[in-house]
Amino acid sequence: MRSVLAMLVVLAPAAALAGDPAEGRRMAEQWCAQCHRVSPTGPGPATDAVPAFATIATRPGRTAETIATFLRVPHSGMPDLGLTLRQAQDLAAYVMSQRPQR
Repeated sequence: MRSVLAMLVVLAPAAALAGDPAEGRRMAEQWCAQCHRVSPTGPGPATDAVPAFATIATRPGRTAETIATFLRVPHSGMPDLGLTLRQAQDLAAYVMSQRPQR
């Protein structure tokens, strides 16, 4: 019993950091699809001017954490959406769900 409780204490913070890809998809379709292709079949424009989520997910060194951080730091070329940490984690989880499975 003690070992189970110890594992829950260790794993709980990691689970709290994981985003919800379903919620991320909902936000992406609402906020991101005007510029990005948010899934392989859309919605979103099919243009090279702005990368598709699948392209972002497959870039070397990309993780959900790096994407969530990127989303929370204002930068040129993208509007500052004022995302909460949770929203950024959800969007990042959805973006990473576009990475092809190996």
